[in-house]
Amino acid sequence: MSETEKITINMSVVDLGKVDLLVESGFYANRTDFIRAAIRHQLTRHDEPLQQTVSRKAMVLGALSYSRADLEKIQAKGEKRTVRVVGLFHLDDDIDPDLALAVLESIKIYGVFRANKAVREALAERTF
Repeated sequence: MSETEKITINMSVVDLGKVDLLVESGFYANRTDFIRAAIRHQLTRHDEPLQQTVSRKAMVLGALSYSRADLEKIQAKGEKRTVRVVGLFHLDDDIDPDLALAVLESIKIYGVFRANKAVREALAERTF
């Protein structure tokens, strides 16, 4: 699993020129370093409200992964799960759509959801 995800952003030509000037002046190694630093700065500025929201909404911050065995144990207990993740939600490739539907009641991901195509399609209506 990759620790990073690729994103695309649109910037004004003036802002992009300013970034390039900072890179050329040696403040950053490249545009990506500048953008990462800017994002980290903003996330740090908003850390307290982010932490409060994660706590209030009973969310997982980081990564949550289920194996087939995990979901089978939950199903055997007759339980269901509501998933709330800020980061990565991963379901192993050997999980079939019927098992996922039987256990996962609803899913809210702020970040990345990784599962096999059939499972993602089956859970589409439960994912918001």
